[in-house]
Amino acid sequence: MFMSYKFIKFGLLSFLTFSVLAEESFIPDPPSLNSTNYILMDSISGRILAEKGADERIEPASITKIMTGYVAVDQVDKGYVSLNDEVLISENCWRKEGSKMFIREGTKVLFSDLMKGMVIQSGNDASCAIAEHVAASEEGFVQLMNLYAREMGLKNTQFRNESGWPDPEHYSSARDLAILSSRLIQEFPDHYALYKEKYFTFNDIKQRNRNSLLWQDDSIDGIKTGHTQSAGYCLVSSGVRNDTRLIAVTIRSSSEKSRLTDNRRLLDYGFRYFRTKKILKTDFSLLTEQVWGGEDEWVDLSSADDLYLTLSPRDFQRVEPKITLDDYLQAPISKGQVVGQIDLLLDGESLATVDAIAMKKVNSLGFFGRAWSNIKLLTYRFLIEE
Repeated sequence: MFMSYKFIKFGLLSFLTFSVLAEESFIPDPPSLNSTNYILMDSISGRILAEKGADERIEPASITKIMTGYVAVDQVDKGYVSLNDEVLISENCWRKEGSKMFIREGTKVLFSDLMKGMVIQSGNDASCAIAEHVAASEEGFVQLMNLYAREMGLKNTQFRNESGWPDPEHYSSARDLAILSSRLIQEFPDHYALYKEKYFTFNDIKQRNRNSLLWQDDSIDGIKTGHTQSAGYCLVSSGVRNDTRLIAVTIRSSSEKSRLTDNRRLLDYGFRYFRTKKILKTDFSLLTEQVWGGEDEWVDLSSADDLYLTLSPRDFQRVEPKITLDDYLQAPISKGQVVGQIDLLLDGESLATVDAIAMKKVNSLGFFGRAWSNIKLLTYRFLIEE
């Protein structure tokens, strides 16, 4: 079977500009933490930089509200509900225990205010009112939460309520919570902006955001705390430095102070030793390849998708892309047609693989032109493959 391998030096690609020397990187192990379960993930590339017990089922407590917010804002985005809706507060929601927004039974509250009360104040009553308004009942909303979890591929997650109230059948994992947080940040940036708000006042009661990292580090802009006696102290945090967004999840810390310290250590470690950069662009020609039997003799090839890598800054110049063509290119070729694969290698090991596609359409020659081209291709194959 024909396979053509072509290596390209990144130094020739104009959209990559690195000034560091291509020397081997020395990176220490991740820091030791108090948390029993944790994960550090780049939000764009999805690379895991540190983890421990990341797939174990854990009690997420109020971190559950990240999914509650995701479902609610997606329902807004789809037009089923509006942020300007006035929501009638039920006795069921008014009586909710735990953290409160302090909404009152029989009153009407803007859906947008309920979202703030849930995100900033971690109100269980606000979460209940959101669920009842979106799905007509808490049970219906929880069904939506689990449908969304399956769509996201969250393998160790099951919800039994919208607030994170303790239930033996209500669980998630550090990895699933990182994936969920990444989806929310990327898909709903306007909603995510609520997570960095430090205060919210409702009914003349001013409450502060439970995420104290917002006061400690300006680069951190979310996302959610959680705490129950059985779950311990939990925190999902995220921030951006040097155009790199990381997500840290720590579970079962022994105190509020230790969960903050654990998250800071993970984020500081990741930001110090790693960067995320766009390595391949869909509109950038990586290679010009000959076309047989076409009106055009050459076609530019590019990556089918934008591709990001998270590496030590020194490692970027050592990345080598290898393009493998499935066969000699013969017209007709359609724009966007997959013609091979691009494999990104570091020290001979594959980091990522993406399809190589044709950047333009190439029409076939007429009958005699194709016949003559086929003769030339057969001769070329004989000379090259022999």
